[in-house]
Amino acid sequence: MKLYYSPYSPFSRKVRIAAAALGFGAELELTPTETINPDDPIRQKNPLGKIPTLETDDGDCIFDSAVIAAWLDAQAGGGRIIPRDPKARTRALVLESLADGLAEAAVLIIYESRFREPEERSGKWLAHQGEKIARALARLEQAPPALAGTPDIGQIALACALGYLDLRFSGEWRATHPRLVAWLDDFAETTPAFAATAA
Repeated sequence: MKLYYSPYSPFSRKVRIAAAALGFGAELELTPTETINPDDPIRQKNPLGKIPTLETDDGDCIFDSAVIAAWLDAQAGGGRIIPRDPKARTRALVLESLADGLAEAAVLIIYESRFREPEERSGKWLAHQGEKIARALARLEQAPPALAGTPDIGQIALACALGYLDLRFSGEWRATHPRLVAWLDDFAETTPAFAATAA
């Protein structure tokens, strides 16, 4: 399997940790990708030109991270990182959605700063994304998800979102979210792939 990815992408990291949790880590051929390069082959693999994109051994291309993770879970027999129990499944998928939204808002802030000249940047847009992050962190701080055994996809997504905040925003979130800090420390201790996939 070939994974088109960036080591800095929280969504690429999510797939890599999911693959490791399912025993597929060694089977991933990592292919660094430059999504803004019009000559990068990602645009032939995924019409949206986005990462991560997984090319299977059959030549099929799967995207985005949530779909790739679900496919990997199914290949491993199902119910490993996406629970079979309906309530647990919904809980994990809702957490994944919240964590992915947090990461997406952070990525959009970086893109606004990276691809626009200072005078073109929208303070209103940046504040809008920042408020999403603040609300998500506040909700998660109230009740971090319990860790037990193999992490589910929601927990993996959350760890990657928090890791991205550490990478791109110097860990500013840590000062006001001690329960999440402790949770991420526990996740890192019990999930070796978290450190192994750090950019």
